[in-house]
Amino acid sequence: MSRSSLALPPLTRSVERAEPQDSAFDRVVQATASHAVAAFPRLGLARLRRFAKRVAAFAAALTQLSDAELRRDIRVRAAAVRRSKPGDMTPLAPLFAGIGEAAFRTLQMRPFPVQVMGACALWDGRIAEMATGEGKTVTAALCAAAAALSGAPVHVVTVNDYLAERDAESMAPLYDFLGLGVGVVTGASPRDARGDAYRQPIAYCTNKELVFDYLRDGLRTGERRGNLQLKIDALYGGGAPLLQGLHFAIVDEADSVLIDEARMPLILSGETEGQIDGEMADAALDIAQQLEAGRDWHRSGGDLRIDLTDAGIDRLVGLAEERGGSWAIPLLREELVRHALSALHLFRRDEHYLVRDGKVEIIDEFTGRVMPDRQWTDGLHQMVERKEGCAATTRRVPLARLTYQRFFRRYRRLSGMTGTAAEVARELWWVYGLRVVRIPTNRPCRRVHRPDRVVAREAAKWQALATRVAALHRAGAPVLVGTRTVQASLEASRHLTAAGVPHAMLNAAQDQSEAEIVAAAGQPGHVTVATNMAGRGTDIRLGDGVAALGGLHVVMTERHDARRIDRQLAGRSGRQGDPGSFETVLSLDDAILQYGAVGGPVLAAARFAMPLLGSWAGLVAIRWAQLRLERVHFKIRRDLLRADRASGEILAFAGRGE
Repeated sequence: MSRSSLALPPLTRSVERAEPQDSAFDRVVQATASHAVAAFPRLGLARLRRFAKRVAAFAAALTQLSDAELRRDIRVRAAAVRRSKPGDMTPLAPLFAGIGEAAFRTLQMRPFPVQVMGACALWDGRIAEMATGEGKTVTAALCAAAAALSGAPVHVVTVNDYLAERDAESMAPLYDFLGLGVGVVTGASPRDARGDAYRQPIAYCTNKELVFDYLRDGLRTGERRGNLQLKIDALYGGGAPLLQGLHFAIVDEADSVLIDEARMPLILSGETEGQIDGEMADAALDIAQQLEAGRDWHRSGGDLRIDLTDAGIDRLVGLAEERGGSWAIPLLREELVRHALSALHLFRRDEHYLVRDGKVEIIDEFTGRVMPDRQWTDGLHQMVERKEGCAATTRRVPLARLTYQRFFRRYRRLSGMTGTAAEVARELWWVYGLRVVRIPTNRPCRRVHRPDRVVAREAAKWQALATRVAALHRAGAPVLVGTRTVQASLEASRHLTAAGVPHAMLNAAQDQSEAEIVAAAGQPGHVTVATNMAGRGTDIRLGDGVAALGGLHVVMTERHDARRIDRQLAGRSGRQGDPGSFETVLSLDDAILQYGAVGGPVLAAARFAMPLLGSWAGLVAIRWAQLRLERVHFKIRRDLLRADRASGEILAFAGRGE
């Protein structure tokens, strides 16, 4: 989708920042400085408050202007910003004031001072930590409009198609008033529409589609980023690149995009003639099922990877000899069997993937949404397909790859916003040079954290959950039950049904009515069972009379790999000063303890101490598992960035890019 308004002249992909080439000394200094940066999340807040007051003073004089006069004033202010020196905030305040007045006239929403402070932080190139319900959509629009009016094309990056379309649509009246074109790029956008969208002054897009389009441009141009070469390509039928440069990015849910999803590189793949057929995949699975855990293979990397032992490699020789052919090649057979073991023991149905219409569809672990037309690489996807009895699809080979860390560092200006950045403030500074500033709430937070419960077994957890939700439902309070996987949401639904509690479900398998389900989630007595799809970016508004009942009540059924994701779910309640509450019902059978590499002795000690210490013993074990997984994931991201840097240097030396 794109709106016919002001559009940008054709630019080139060469408009991007050269990737920093940090020396070992630079990295040591950055790591040391990151401690100081993370320790002061409110540093610079006084300056933002003063700026918001100046904006309010200018805004008072704009209410008497006609629409035409206001537009003319905004254009004059934008020209002044364009002529100003970098870092000079003096001409920015009247421009923000004019955009704020335009927002009131078109959206009936006058930006609060905290939203102006957040927009100023974005302009400064920071991460604005803003609580749920504080209006991050409007905050981003203020900064995006100011940047676009002053000549810098903006990419507003969101975590899923739903949010990209919703935010662009909701802010469209403001952009239309200002004469700014706005485009949207989602997974369903055709190529022609993508080019049109990126040529608009403001483009809303998802992080994955943005990086994949960047990689497609690189493949098409052969990484020949010179302006002259791109013009020659266009003259002789090469076609213009989709992206028009990397000028200014505002990343919504910045910790999810820049931290959580940075554990895996983005790989653009193409089909290959050779493929892992069903027979080869079935043979690998058959061999893998004959190998014994602990003796022949073991988990490593925080239970995130499977490695063969020396005994397993020796046994594999005997099992593969009788098959002949490709199985005689040691590296190939070991790779195939490792993938088969991973498919059998690491990748779980309704948690990591769905099987729908005879196809395996990957579930994004951070958003809870399916990723259509995506595959795991190196034959792993085909192993999972055969494990589930599906036909093995054509194997894909990597054509280009890039990490989020390296991609977003190429923007000339980068900023972001999220409700949960404090825990990763060090890493945001170390990798991206982004400081976190914690913006205060417009109204005092009234969310109540009720006591958490931990029981010994999973069956007892579901029974306790059903009893608690049934009591809240009888009292008329809306309830959001948060689950980590599709399978867990189905299990919660089964127990609620048995308890006679009517409810709606929102997960990757039932995502067609997302907007309707979210809109009803805050109504009196409504119970919603949801995965992470109801986490980041979901705005649940309270129905009539719900505030008097204590607001929305959130019940979490599992801890996530990071504390920030738990905070995101808790943040669905108590938005904008509304009342709300949050609690957890957990068990020692939960996946974070089973797969979180906590170790048998720790889990055994927690089970032993539960009768004596109650929930406290279980909470300590679960918290320890979270901390360990957070460290494992940080190490994965760090190693991935180092490997990607090294790969980029090798490819550049060979005359190829990513």
